[in-house]
Order: sequence, then structure tokens, then C-alpha cells
Amino acid sequence: MGIFATIIVGAIIGALARFFMKGDQNIGVLWTVILGAGGTALGWWLVEGPMGSDSTILKWIVSIVLAIVLISLYLGVSNRGASRRR
Repeated sequence: MGIFATIIVGAIIGALARFFMKGDQNIGVLWTVILGAGGTALGWWLVEGPMGSDSTILKWIVSIVLAIVLISLYLGVSNRGASRRR
């Protein structure tokens, strides 16, 4: 998959991942696209490589799950997912 297609699909995957996540994710569109593209690249590589499959539906499902993981990790590391009380 080319870089342009990865960005477009990453935006869709990132949006779907945020849709399926519970609660409010305080991240911008740029990070949604970046993490969605990361989930897409990892998901497609994982499905085509080690799993040896060419199923498009499986690629999308794995990509969404990985994007959810990446967004969760980002929120945990950046501390944006935690509620801040003073």
C-alpha cells in the first residue's frame, strides 16, 4: 500500500477506532490519522506476513484493534486520558 493510501485508510481506521473506544479521547485529528495509519500499516503487515492471509475484512479488523491499542497507549503516555483534579 502506498503512503497516500495509508494516510487515507489511516484516517478512516483512526476514526473507527475512536468510535469503538469507550469514553472521550482528548486527541486531535492529526494524532488520530497518525495512530490510525500506524494501526493500518501494522495490521496489514501482520495479516499478510505472519498470518499469511489476504482477507481484506481481517486486515480492517486487525487494523482497528491495533489503532485502538495505539490510541490507548498514546493517551496513557501523554496523560490525556486521565482526569486531572486540582
